[in-house]
Amino acid sequence: MRGEICVGFASLFSLAALLLLIFTHVGQTSHSGVASQIAMAKVNVSGYGQALAKGFGDPIDGLYTFNATAPLEADLGLRQFYEFGMYSYCGYTSDSPKTGICTNHTTARRYEPYNALLADMQANYSIFTDAIILGTTFRNSGTLGSHTHSAYYLLLLGTICCGLALILGLIKHTLTFLLSAFFALVATLFVLVGSALWTVAINESADINRFVVGSSIPLGITVSTGTGLYLAWAAFACLFVSCIPYVISTCTYRG
Repeated sequence: MRGEICVGFASLFSLAALLLLIFTHVGQTSHSGVASQIAMAKVNVSGYGQALAKGFGDPIDGLYTFNATAPLEADLGLRQFYEFGMYSYCGYTSDSPKTGICTNHTTARRYEPYNALLADMQANYSIFTDAIILGTTFRNSGTLGSHTHSAYYLLLLGTICCGLALILGLIKHTLTFLLSAFFALVATLFVLVGSALWTVAINESADINRFVVGSSIPLGITVSTGTGLYLAWAAFACLFVSCIPYVISTCTYRG
């Protein structure tokens, strides 16, 4: 009976982790509803135009588009806010309420914020931006993209292993409890590394937050962590806790 009680607690934590990971995956797959509220990373470029105007001493026209339905990656102008998920990213002309559009869905989409911004800028502004933003990890799409590309598959495998641990734990047998413990441990490791890689990528790209134009003008581009990453870390915590009762149930169940 003791083993059954332990596996009940383990299943509860596994279910919580699975739901958290599912919500992590759906982030930014749509520009409305729950998905629009979940992102791995956020980039606010609403102050970039003002920074350019101060730096050049001239008004900046045509940098942004205020057409919320204009397609992304088409040189039609920056959006004020960008939010990145694991399958797509969205650009918003307004943050409250959210109005914008998303890219097509791509498996293991790479987090490349600099490329996303350049793809929306008109040619003259992309040239200026290339000349201004130098020596930052924010524009190192190779490194950031590699980290998050690998993180996607780790989080996906972690989600699958979490689901297997949950399902097998519902079958009352010492062997299935052992397999549940194994898959929970593997899922914990995968989610840990996947979340860590996303954390590293976001922290590295956040060096743009300290960038200045000239000697003292803030660039007006800021990177921040989205809800999706917090959900992934919460899923890791739930999985880690679930491992303990899974292991105990393997040792104590007599069926």
